Amino acid sequence: MDHLLYLTHRIPYPPNKGDKIRSYHLLKYLARHYHVHLGTFIDDPDDWQYVNTVKQLCKETHFASLNPRTARLRSLSALIVNRPLTLDYYRNIGLQEWVKKVIKTHSIKHVLIFSSTMAQYITGIQQARCIIDFVDIDSDKWRQYATRKPWPMSWLYQREGRLLLRYERQVARTYDASLFVSKTEANLFKQLSPESAEKIGFFNNGVDSDYFSPSREYPDPYQANTAAIVFTGAMDYWPNVDAVRWFAQEIFPTVLAKYPHARFYIVGSRPTAAVQELAQLPGTVVTGAVDDVRPYLAHAKLAVAPLRIARGLQNKVLEAMSMAKTVIASPQAAEGILATSGKELHIACNGQEFSHVIISMLSNKAVEHTGATARARILADYEWERSLAHVKTLLADTPITASESFNPGKSTWVAEETPHLATIKDMQR
Repeated sequence: MDHLLYLTHRIPYPPNKGDKIRSYHLLKYLARHYHVHLGTFIDDPDDWQYVNTVKQLCKETHFASLNPRTARLRSLSALIVNRPLTLDYYRNIGLQEWVKKVIKTHSIKHVLIFSSTMAQYITGIQQARCIIDFVDIDSDKWRQYATRKPWPMSWLYQREGRLLLRYERQVARTYDASLFVSKTEANLFKQLSPESAEKIGFFNNGVDSDYFSPSREYPDPYQANTAAIVFTGAMDYWPNVDAVRWFAQEIFPTVLAKYPHARFYIVGSRPTAAVQELAQLPGTVVTGAVDDVRPYLAHAKLAVAPLRIARGLQNKVLEAMSMAKTVIASPQAAEGILATSGKELHIACNGQEFSHVIISMLSNKAVEHTGATARARILADYEWERSLAHVKTLLADTPITASESFNPGKSTWVAEETPHLATIKDMQR
């Protein structure tokens, strides 16, 4: 097997949050076809216990410790040199030296970068075919953050969004293919980076539909006679925090007035102080980390995804759909998902629509039908094996472009030949 260098900004295990789910399934798939050399960061002390699990999938590994507080302070140096803060946040001399050694020792011919953050570690490698999985357009997240923060943070976030987009465009120009998590995300980046449009594509996230299956027996975590409405996700992630605060404070009271037995469950690890305070509101429960999220999905009446800030494909929505749950989502949370509103999920554009749809769903049997069609959509279009096969195609030695990305309705990746771009510039976060 050929050797492949795989760089991720966070250890790809356990697959319990959005980026780790995608990076883990990529690693597991790549390990079947290449000798994988993994370079990654560990930013959570609890994740060191998974090092040996990850090593079993790899030929060679390098785990760089990242202290978020120290990294934030280090990133401030980027203010002086007009560089995105995220580049300096993830800068590590030890990892850079390891990358150089791996490339030299193993004559690396295949490179996969997960997140633009890690592209800074690849410089001038002319013999390799280099693919980047941006996943989301990170620069656009910072732009969205800026609209919801007061000065001076709004200025700082605007600056980060502007400089990071410039960097993302630079990366896209120099890589053989740039991938995103959905067709919607890829199309937006084509507009932002038109000079690289022919090399921009996507592959969908998948769901382990056997694991997230409604056919198993799960213990009921809710009190009897409770109409549970559930939100799942990492609760130290600001878009999730913003979503549950908006829902608990402005939407759920209307639902609770109509259905006093309704309860809003916020299920996810590391809830911030702002999230924990929501537990003081009538009918709102904050669980913190749970061993298994599936019982909370299985026995919930509804799942909600009221994100007002979002990019890419939301795993929380896909997992709930796989569990045959009726999902009410904002347009931002539903973006990129191949589903019809009113059939496989429900899209609510504002607080009034959220409360109206939820009350309507709780008062009839439509939730059962929507959940069944949601599960069918997952089985049809969101299987990992099918999506990941096309990453291997792109990593092949024959240069191809990602101008026509994987269409879940087709069985092949449609691609056109394009000249191989050999030089990788000095890059990112």
